[in-house]
Amino acid sequence: MDQTAKIFVAGHQGLIGSAVWRALHSAGMPHILVQTRAQLELTQADAVDAFFKRTQPDYVVLAAGRVGGILENKTHPADFLNTNLSIQQNVFASAHRYGVRRLIFFASSCMYPRSCPQPMAESALLTGQPEPTSIAYAIAKLAGVQLCLAYNQQYGEKRFLPVIPNSAYGPNDNFNPDTGHVLSALIARFVKAKREGAAAVTLWGTGAPKREFIHADDIAAACLQLLSKDISTLEFPVNLGVGRDISIKALAQSIAQTVGYTGELIWDTTKPDGAPRKLLDSTRIQTWGWQPTIPFEAGIQSTCDWYVTQGVNQHPATTTSA
Repeated sequence: MDQTAKIFVAGHQGLIGSAVWRALHSAGMPHILVQTRAQLELTQADAVDAFFKRTQPDYVVLAAGRVGGILENKTHPADFLNTNLSIQQNVFASAHRYGVRRLIFFASSCMYPRSCPQPMAESALLTGQPEPTSIAYAIAKLAGVQLCLAYNQQYGEKRFLPVIPNSAYGPNDNFNPDTGHVLSALIARFVKAKREGAAAVTLWGTGAPKREFIHADDIAAACLQLLSKDISTLEFPVNLGVGRDISIKALAQSIAQTVGYTGELIWDTTKPDGAPRKLLDSTRIQTWGWQPTIPFEAGIQSTCDWYVTQGVNQHPATTTSA
């Protein structure tokens, strides 16, 4: 990427989008285009088309979408499907229409079959049914991946790049215990429990399922490489993981220790666990040249510190409006 390139980061205030914004800013890219939801509603096709026509971005990182944990997916499946499908369709169509050089689309590890050989290779997609508790989100993301590949196939150019990160964490995550993913929700709950002197914290499920977590800054570093390096030998979609997973119970114990909560952890086994395990095989992109660099323990510590000092509503200090 040359310094004149315009890069639209959709979802710049969220977990992955803000990490991409920071990485681009640190790399000295002066033309980072951002819009808040109030400025640009991505579910409205006319508004998206007008934005692309006016700004003519060279690159797009699509980190916007409706996300949430098991409870949110179970309660609002139609919203998850409608919102994500609309955003993907609108942004992809405008990116193609106005000649975007490359677009990165973030899919999800929940697309893989619930019962899937571990670690999960990209070839396992569509070989079985995803976990029922997140199937609406999974179907929307599967559609996005297939649409990326369809554009590339139909027009003979590798411009739409579907990327499948495993469970992301870091600054600017959603720390709402009711709507956030497990890691951020646990941080919020244990920080609150410590402040209130709670004797115990009740958590969903058995704690047995295992998850792989990747820091958002590692995802952002992969994005910069995908936008700027030769991708002719890289097959898409590509997994983004660290090659190590941890049980939810061990994760909860680690976070409790990190924030200094010493009360009891109670597991409500009447609540769902979700998929038993989700470990990605990231051989494709690691062979190509990307490697994660942030150790899990250090990432957990820095994320807890960020949440305690700055809170869920903290966003990048400055942005460049589109």
